Amino acid sequence: MNTKESNMRSLNWPFLSGREIYIERADGIYLHTKDGQAIIDAAGGAIVVNVGHGRERIADAVAAATRDYSYVVPPWMTPSREAMLTALSDWLPESLTRVHCTSGGTEANEAAMKIALHYQQAIGDTDRTRIIGRSIGYHGTTLATASISGHPGRKKGLEKALPAFPVVDTPYPLRCPLGSHHSDCGSYYADLLRDVIESEGPETIAGYLAEPITGSSGGAIVPPEDYWPRVRSICDEYGILLIMDEVMTGFGRTGLDFGFQHWDFEPDILISGKGLAGGYAPLGGVFAREAIGSAIENAGYQVMFNTFGAHPAACAAAAEVLNILREEDLVNTSRDQGAYFHNALNDAFAGHPNVAEVRGRGLFAAIEVVANTESLEKFPVDAAVSGKIVVNGLKNGVFFYGGGTGEIRDIICMGPPLTITEDEIDVVVSTLRKSVDEVIAAQ
Repeated sequence: MNTKESNMRSLNWPFLSGREIYIERADGIYLHTKDGQAIIDAAGGAIVVNVGHGRERIADAVAAATRDYSYVVPPWMTPSREAMLTALSDWLPESLTRVHCTSGGTEANEAAMKIALHYQQAIGDTDRTRIIGRSIGYHGTTLATASISGHPGRKKGLEKALPAFPVVDTPYPLRCPLGSHHSDCGSYYADLLRDVIESEGPETIAGYLAEPITGSSGGAIVPPEDYWPRVRSICDEYGILLIMDEVMTGFGRTGLDFGFQHWDFEPDILISGKGLAGGYAPLGGVFAREAIGSAIENAGYQVMFNTFGAHPAACAAAAEVLNILREEDLVNTSRDQGAYFHNALNDAFAGHPNVAEVRGRGLFAAIEVVANTESLEKFPVDAAVSGKIVVNGLKNGVFFYGGGTGEIRDIICMGPPLTITEDEIDVVVSTLRKSVDEVIAAQ
């Protein structure tokens, strides 16, 4: 053995031991392991891959940006940043004119929270120093974004160090206290927001941060139809900024450009990630109303950049991803294939004794697995039902994404590339049914 080989040592990856899967390459909707197994990526990684794997034009654009100018500080312009902004102009609502880019969703949520606080200070509402979060939701891994997230499982061991944020219940129609899918469910949850604002003191609240459709923490929970318009009205009444976390739901995932567009309202700040660059590069975006940006600017405050925010190569990837989505009409494809997907899931699990609900929009879907569909009783935590379903699916060639928060559990999420075909959807659905049945039978 030569000296170099004798000095080699094994490093622990990942940081905590887990299931070892070696993906050697990917194309379309398929992941290919080192051992030669082809796996349908029914989760799009972590609900990220919207235009599919292996797009050469995206790889070429990233390579060109890296070759031509490597790193440039985020506030300066480059051809790839200009291309991304041009593409974004076709996506963003006209009301959202200010753009800030980060390295991903966590940083984007943190930046959005700071922007909301800066804005309130800038207009003289200096007591507005808090942001309301929700009981089910996920916004990131920093101390602030982990704290405002409704995800107990990802706060374990950190509880004493996390800053406190006011919390309101997330709309959960299946488990609404008034009754499952009660007709007054929307007003019930909107009134809870009003109650929290009043109890905390409206003059202390800067913003309300939430996902339009709850992501993997709850499993594609769609709120009642009247919820968001009511919330928008409440925020306006109290001078509170409405901050939409569209890291998972943005850029065509739910069958519209953005998830909030399923309802008649607009946010004050919109946060994006994941699908913005389609998994080809790390990138997050924060988009705000002009009044917010101009107030912060006039006050002389900084919206500080992250070193690798708006990295030129990531912006090149985003520009190509956004253009492909438009050129191939993939948002409408997500809507149409999503309808097929949801119909297939509903047919497969109709009357299933352990699947309480199929939910979601577009090509974002989830099922909730329970011990009893009448009582909605959950399986014990140590049964690890969702984890076992994911493992079973992998053995049968399909990757599903386990969701939940620990308290909310046994959620199976799906968010395949928007290029998935009906035949491939059929394979995903039949594999999921098989996996659920086999895991439940073994309990």
